[in-house]
Amino acid sequence: MRADLAVLPSTAALADAAAARFVAAAEDAIASHGQFIVALSGGSTPRDTYLRLGTEALVSKVMWSRVQVLWGDERCVPPDHVDSNYRMAREPPLDRVPAPAANVHRIHGEDDPATAAEAYEATLRALLRTPAGARIDLVLLGLGEDGHTASLFPGSAAVHEQTRWVMAARAGAASMWRITLTPAVINAAAEVLFLVSGGAKAGILRRVLEGTRRPQDLPA
Repeated sequence: MRADLAVLPSTAALADAAAARFVAAAEDAIASHGQFIVALSGGSTPRDTYLRLGTEALVSKVMWSRVQVLWGDERCVPPDHVDSNYRMAREPPLDRVPAPAANVHRIHGEDDPATAAEAYEATLRALLRTPAGARIDLVLLGLGEDGHTASLFPGSAAVHEQTRWVMAARAGAASMWRITLTPAVINAAAEVLFLVSGGAKAGILRRVLEGTRRPQDLPA
């Protein structure tokens, strides 16, 4: 997969560029194979992107009836919890777009972590089994200050998983359980878009881009 780097002057410019890339990727995928499968990320930077997609200027540019919405990871909380990535994307950003409810595939974080992971993997495999969706078209990801992305944390067994598509994971024994897509499905995507902002992440971004490739230490 080719890597392109864009440096933008502000978080607003980043959100604008990411929203434009979302629209272009959707157009390309729908023209190519009839639907657009996207995995969303949590975090404040992606949320600004989702808000852009809900604006009058952009919402009409996407054929939302052909969009299948997934999540790259989720905390093990109910869907209305303040920490839920699903809630962050739905209220209000994605509530403004006409995506059919049947096309929105949330991770059931309120369930037992292992059960939720197995169920979501079954959802993904059913969705990606069709000729129109052999892989995810676009995965949106962020970058943590420790080098994690999605819920793939340094030292996690999920970082090296190549068979399962979805796993339960956490940053440490005392941390909240999460459900995450694994590299097996993320790296197979047609496109992966990292959204990274803020001076606090400059150092870790440099290590990810320029340092020795060590997924166990820097999953991103």
